[in-house]
Amino acid sequence: MDYSDLYVKRIRKLCSERGIAINKLAVMSGVSQSTLDNIVRGLTKDPRVKTLHKIALAFGMTLAEFLDFDALNEYSFEDDREE
Repeated sequence: MDYSDLYVKRIRKLCSERGIAINKLAVMSGVSQSTLDNIVRGLTKDPRVKTLHKIALAFGMTLAEFLDFDALNEYSFEDDREE
């Protein structure tokens, strides 16, 4: 699993738990619908910290809370070598 897949799963899970559609998350976060769609579809592999921060705030979380979950904490960058 790629690093970017982890935060896509996190966004989808939080949306599901809170009953929020992606388009509503775009409105709540102030992130454009197209940007959020590109992130969730995996087209944007490395979103800016500012974008992730806006998404976190829309969920009522700090960026640190948003990024603090087991799958990300256990991710090994050594297996994600650029060639």
